[in-house]
Amino acid sequence: MNQRDDFRKSIERDSSRQHKAEHEPAGLFGLMLYGGTLGLLFIIPIVAGAYFGRWLDSTNPEFDTRWTISFILLGLATGFWNVFWYIREHS
Repeated sequence: MNQRDDFRKSIERDSSRQHKAEHEPAGLFGLMLYGGTLGLLFIIPIVAGAYFGRWLDSTNPEFDTRWTISFILLGLATGFWNVFWYIREHS
């Protein structure tokens, strides 16, 4: 019986913590973490696209900035999609 009581108390405690986390507003740290995550999800594809496009442009002197601009735009679209997906899944 003692194990059942301990288990029941543990479940009740976890349930109340989860309910509290779902219904109380996030603190300053939580909002900063959320905003930082959104920023990284948006910026990383753009920067990666710029570096990859620049590398492709350096392989052939005729390209100039064609691949760089193309991959920056692709990174921008990917960043928007990442932010949209993250907000949809975590809201």
